[in-house]
Amino acid sequence: MNYLIKAGERMDNQKLAKEVITKKGGIAKSADFVAAGMRSADVVNLCNSGFLERVKHGYYRLADIQEISEAQLISTLIPKGIVCVESALFHYGYSDFTPRKWSIAVPRSMSRTKLEVDDLSLQAYYMPPELYELGKTSDDFDGVTLSVYDRERTICDCFKYRSRLDNEMFSKALNAYANDINKNLQHLSAYAKKLRVYKKVIELMEVLLNG
Repeated sequence: MNYLIKAGERMDNQKLAKEVITKKGGIAKSADFVAAGMRSADVVNLCNSGFLERVKHGYYRLADIQEISEAQLISTLIPKGIVCVESALFHYGYSDFTPRKWSIAVPRSMSRTKLEVDDLSLQAYYMPPELYELGKTSDDFDGVTLSVYDRERTICDCFKYRSRLDNEMFSKALNAYANDINKNLQHLSAYAKKLRVYKKVIELMEVLLNG
């Protein structure tokens, strides 16, 4: 009888856990399960039985489903992250080099441990408060909406983090932006001043635009 009760509880917990994870888009926090009526011990048991899989500390997904996209992981696990620099260049078509790591801007105050995700390779850019949301927008990444810096912030960041980019990527990005019908030179100028790269940006862009 006790065995039947435990088996029934296990099935109920599996059903409930699946509902919670589905509702949360594929990844759920420990607090989400508790809010749905499960105990912390139930979550641990479902992990030990192979029903759930831990993504990182306090976050879980179903073990038998297809791989969750990296964009979905970023959206769920790093909600404050903003796609930037190399990843933003690739997104806008300013680079044909597929980044090996996701370049993500986060607040300077964010703990490094929050960026430790087993299934993600990240290149973090820690931003001061006054620059963190400068040029922030959002766009579609393989069906997932992520925050991303706009074209002008991305180009300014190329100058700010020039030492991290190889010459070919830097040159291609600037030429691609100069030829982009969606560019906004007024925003570029304003961002460049705030990021303290104004002189370098304006000098080079004048050559590209007027050459």
